[in-house]
Amino acid sequence: MDITKIELVKVISSDLGELQELSKQTFLETFAPVNTEENIQHYLHSGFTDEKLIKEIANPGSAFYFAKLNDTPIGYLKINFGNAQTELKDNDALEIERIYVLQEFHGQRAGQFLFGETLKIAKNHGLKYIWLGVWEKNEKAIKFYEKNGFIPFDKHSFTLGSDIQTDIMMKLPVIK
Repeated sequence: MDITKIELVKVISSDLGELQELSKQTFLETFAPVNTEENIQHYLHSGFTDEKLIKEIANPGSAFYFAKLNDTPIGYLKINFGNAQTELKDNDALEIERIYVLQEFHGQRAGQFLFGETLKIAKNHGLKYIWLGVWEKNEKAIKFYEKNGFIPFDKHSFTLGSDIQTDIMMKLPVIK
């Protein structure tokens, strides 16, 4: 796949169905093999409801973007600024809350494209760093972030159904 053919497209409320479908599929592909069916189903039914996603899309401190190849979404990104951040709420930072790519496009630089666009956004906003939380058992994602210069700085809990999991919080200074 030619990374130059991928487009970054901001998600708007009329994209709700497409975002919901892509969110569920990428979540399933990423986490279903290593979690219980009950916990996965609970999250799918609570984490991607119309109401929740509409509220997130409408939040002025958040933004969703599709990575589109030939007008088809192959991945997506959710970033948060200021008080929309899930934890730090630092006006000098940008949080990557979600960055997911369909499994069939793993290893084809779509995730790298989304990360590169995030870095551009952070630089354009004059931010000092980017941070995120990644599940401690998601070794593939941890390696991706480490390869891109992220370093661990803390941990937090994430509840998936009845399972309390640990996320490694990582950050990357933004060099202007």
